[in-house]
Amino acid sequence: MAQEGDGMLHIAVCDDDGAVVLAHREIAGRCLAECGSVGKIESYTSGDNLLYDIIEDRFYFDLILLDIEMPGTTGMKMAEKIKPYLPDVKIIFITSHVEYAIDAFELSIFRYVPKNDIEKRLPPAIRDAVKLIELEAGKAYAIQTNSRFEKIPYREIYYIERDGKNASFIARGGTSKVRKSLQQVYEELNAEEFIYIDRGCIVNMIHIMQIKDGMAVLKTGVSLPVSRAHLQEVKERMNHYWGMHI
Repeated sequence: MAQEGDGMLHIAVCDDDGAVVLAHREIAGRCLAECGSVGKIESYTSGDNLLYDIIEDRFYFDLILLDIEMPGTTGMKMAEKIKPYLPDVKIIFITSHVEYAIDAFELSIFRYVPKNDIEKRLPPAIRDAVKLIELEAGKAYAIQTNSRFEKIPYREIYYIERDGKNASFIARGGTSKVRKSLQQVYEELNAEEFIYIDRGCIVNMIHIMQIKDGMAVLKTGVSLPVSRAHLQEVKERMNHYWGMHI
């Protein structure tokens, strides 16, 4: 099973022609080797099987090579169904129909590769995708719910606050909730840039602009109260962190 966070790149190759799947799989494997990356490649000759693994079995993929012309469906329709479950996935469309390229941009598809130029165009597309995936990854917190997988890069997390029985992540991309205690999230983050400023709030220090009048002022303009019990530790931790990273 393809799982996030195991240090490997997970790639799916989907085409109704088994010979094409093997050819694209071989190209993907070669590109991974050239990039010095470790990966696992899953093969699919049915779009329905790929969708089932993602939606029902929670398979995680970083990159999907997808034929646009599939029996009974299209790559476009599949991408629309995949994106809610794998919002960060990179999809490379492979097709013989040029007109699809315009639609691909609307779906935020990573790259469009024409079938008549596979050997020349597919390898650089895969290499570019691998480099971008690894660049974006850095450190990230994975959230798995009943309906989706989500990776939130540490650098994009502003703060995390207790919300009933949930921990609510306030990040650049919006707000996401996970049904865990704040302490459990803190332990899973395991990173020096995150610090408690109150029993119910953890802040990413890289986004704190200043501590003023008992408030942590973030670069976003948000001000969060720092409890008296945490104030001295917050100041000391920030001085140490900034001293190490500036």
